[in-house]
Amino acid sequence: MDVLYFAWLRERIGHPRERIETEAVTVRDLVAQLAAMDDWHASALSDLKAVRVAVDQELTDLDAPLAGAREIAFFPPMTGG
Repeated sequence: MDVLYFAWLRERIGHPRERIETEAVTVRDLVAQLAAMDDWHASALSDLKAVRVAVDQELTDLDAPLAGAREIAFFPPMTGG
């Protein structure tokens, strides 16, 4: 699946996207797998309260299932005005 990173997550990890082979069942499982990859991922994903996630372009939570998902995006919360 494709994993996309936006804003400061992209800066901390060092690239905007990567292709991941995973057997993760939920987004939370995927986050654990990514954080175990290296210090950059671990740092970027260390405070999950500061991270939003979308599965196939739909906002969801960390317990969302990944079955059939093609794209996961991580980004900071947005503010508007």
